[in-house]
Amino acid sequence: MPKTITLRIDDKIYTMFKQAADGEHRSISNFIEYAALSYLTEAIHVSDQEMKDILKNKELIGNLKTGLEQIEQRNYKIIE
Repeated sequence: MPKTITLRIDDKIYTMFKQAADGEHRSISNFIEYAALSYLTEAIHVSDQEMKDILKNKELIGNLKTGLEQIEQRNYKIIE
């Protein structure tokens, strides 16, 4: 079910949102939702080049494998 939130922004930022929303033929609310989702999607995914760089890092891959093995063996400590 959709939720309503209140967002306080200054006039300059409102104008930027309004212009961007108008340019995309969206309401301001819809544009803010779209922009937030786009940002979150980009922030949680890595590009193909980033993944290649990660996979080339043998030390990192080894540490990740060790960590997964420790989790499977329940050999870890949760720090709060």
